[in-house]
Amino acid sequence: MLKPLLCALLLAAPLTLAARAAAPDSLAAAASEVPRPPARPRWYQPRHLVLQTGGGLGMITAGAGYSLRDRLDADVLVGYVPQKYTDKALTILSLKIRYSPWTLPLSPKVWVKPLSVGGYISFTSGLRNPGQPGQYSDDYYWFSNRVRTGPLVGSQVSYALPARATGHRRNLSGYYELGTNDLYLLSYAQNRRALSLADIAVLTLGLKLDL
Repeated sequence: MLKPLLCALLLAAPLTLAARAAAPDSLAAAASEVPRPPARPRWYQPRHLVLQTGGGLGMITAGAGYSLRDRLDADVLVGYVPQKYTDKALTILSLKIRYSPWTLPLSPKVWVKPLSVGGYISFTSGLRNPGQPGQYSDDYYWFSNRVRTGPLVGSQVSYALPARATGHRRNLSGYYELGTNDLYLLSYAQNRRALSLADIAVLTLGLKLDL
């Protein structure tokens, strides 16, 4: 009776040792299959790309930006106006900030930000009306013809794109803005009978792609 039992134990021992040896490998394989959370971008890496037209910032304008809690956007933009539409080709550098306090879902993949408010400051590399050398004294214009600032208001609609392999979610958004600048506002304040808000408003249409 004891002899068959001992033989069975001797035969089972190698199988038990083999199973124990294989267990760590199985655990390692299972651990490797667990998806890792997507790596967080570094603080200096842009969160989105922007492409827009109009708004006094260039006929075609592109740039990158940063987002804070999906409410505050800060974009650095470079705009271009061809020489065909002005005395010389213009390059416009801009910083734009927008704040969107509300987000309203329309469907699982579509939502809208009904109100965005903000402002911008821009610098134009070329003079719009250079005139002739010595035609005007240095203090003829009390304002800068290179730097413009102004408010803006608009809204945005977003669509959820398929997530990346890392699980990172991205959105494609379209937006519009109505804005103006400091000189237009001054002209309106001094000529309310002749000008309306529609006369000093400029329209922007743009796209925003999350990275």
